Amino acid sequence: MSTTGNSRRRFLRNLLSGATVMALAPTLLHGQDAAAGDAAEFARGLREHPWMAGWKSATAESLGPTTVQIEGRLPEGFAGTLYRNGPAWTERAGFRYEHWFDGDGMVHGWRFDGGQLTHRGRMVATPKFTREQKAGRFLYPAAGTRIPDSQPVRNNDDANTANTSVMTLDGRLFALCEAGSAFELDPDQLTTLGPVTWRPDLASIPFSAHPLIDRDGSAWNFGAVSLMGGSGLVIWHVGADGKLISADMLDTPIRGYLHSFAMTDKHLVFALIPFRYLEGEGAFFERLRFQPEQSLRVAVVPKDAPTQAQWFEAEFAAIYHFGDAYERNGEIVMRAVQHLDIEEARSPMQAAMKGHAEVEGGKGRLRELRLGLRDGKARWQDIGVEGIEFPLFDPRTRGDRAARLYAPTNEGVRTAPYFNAVASYDVERGRRRVHNYGESVLAEEHVFVPRPGSARAGDGWLVGTLLDSARGRSGIAVLDARRVEDGPLAQAWLPYTVPLGFHGHFAAR
Repeated sequence: MSTTGNSRRRFLRNLLSGATVMALAPTLLHGQDAAAGDAAEFARGLREHPWMAGWKSATAESLGPTTVQIEGRLPEGFAGTLYRNGPAWTERAGFRYEHWFDGDGMVHGWRFDGGQLTHRGRMVATPKFTREQKAGRFLYPAAGTRIPDSQPVRNNDDANTANTSVMTLDGRLFALCEAGSAFELDPDQLTTLGPVTWRPDLASIPFSAHPLIDRDGSAWNFGAVSLMGGSGLVIWHVGADGKLISADMLDTPIRGYLHSFAMTDKHLVFALIPFRYLEGEGAFFERLRFQPEQSLRVAVVPKDAPTQAQWFEAEFAAIYHFGDAYERNGEIVMRAVQHLDIEEARSPMQAAMKGHAEVEGGKGRLRELRLGLRDGKARWQDIGVEGIEFPLFDPRTRGDRAARLYAPTNEGVRTAPYFNAVASYDVERGRRRVHNYGESVLAEEHVFVPRPGSARAGDGWLVGTLLDSARGRSGIAVLDARRVEDGPLAQAWLPYTVPLGFHGHFAAR
């Protein structure tokens, strides 16, 4: 650990003592009162609305390997594997999770090799999933659904679903979720190697699902102690070699919710959404209530002093995901996708999880938060971009310039209440380029892949996954990031569907 004083070192040690864990009573893992979904009701909805295949439960621990021909032609230099993660196992013995975030994680590997694509999917064999497979029912508390007769948990990893994102460092592959350890997987077979303990005294401390890779190849991340009933953030810094550089404790003035963060060349930026809990027992997201009458608290943390922060107060916003952030003339500009319906933000696509069609997703608004490092003022600015989520960008963009963003969006007629297109946004020039996959295709996050040998920002490709609900197949597409409107250079389709996921990472070969 970096030098942060004896008190902080003691805090991190005590945080993991048995007495402390029991006293904190991990709030994200409590599930008592929330109503569960009905698997039969979802099945009826799926028969009427084929697009609900995106929220259908997995029934096998592994898929593939399945090799299919690629339509079109892969660009020269494009080779590697797109890893994707998302909630997949959502039903057992007629009992169905109600909240999308509850499902156990399945990691997919989409490997491009010449003119062929090979897909493999495998459930992350966490202790939770392994024990529940053997028992034939859900055993442990979930984030948003009550589990009857649930068993107590000793720490965060007893209920870790490893279901949100993936990261690669030094050739190693990790499955990530919001409130527990990273789980390491074999990058070829996707078999689970086990939870990662970056240092013995930091076992089971949350290592969130949205690490950011710095220009030197190292990874920054955070762990929200609010998910364990306390307050504060653990700031992680892991080297490009996969070894821990530092773990520091940042004190926070409130117990705010955050799912991800943003980064400039010099700073980390954390936005804490104010919330309170309803009285009584209940699942985390059922008890959680965002507080729009309170300010968003934003911490700007120097990378060279991660226990310190300059704090800002901004207008409330419900945010899961950020785009880029940059610094210019004493100001940090950060892009974020704001959920306008805070109830929908608390449980995205909840109606779809129940098998109900009366849902309308994909209404996020992209806004800029401007933070004055000299005057301490924060202000939001609308930039006229709506109907997006999961924004990504080329991390090679200069640190004093706005990056072009890439995100799934809505375009034209669509049969599903989800994204059916992908777009690039040059916000400073007011340019939007979009490709519409079709009214029955659901489009997921598209990852930016730099062109080998090029250092020019934006020079590369987008690779993203799709669900064709009309034909009952999942697929993948590769587009030129500079000419998104031209559509796929290459695409491939599987003879089956896989559940929709959240986030991915492309590992170049």
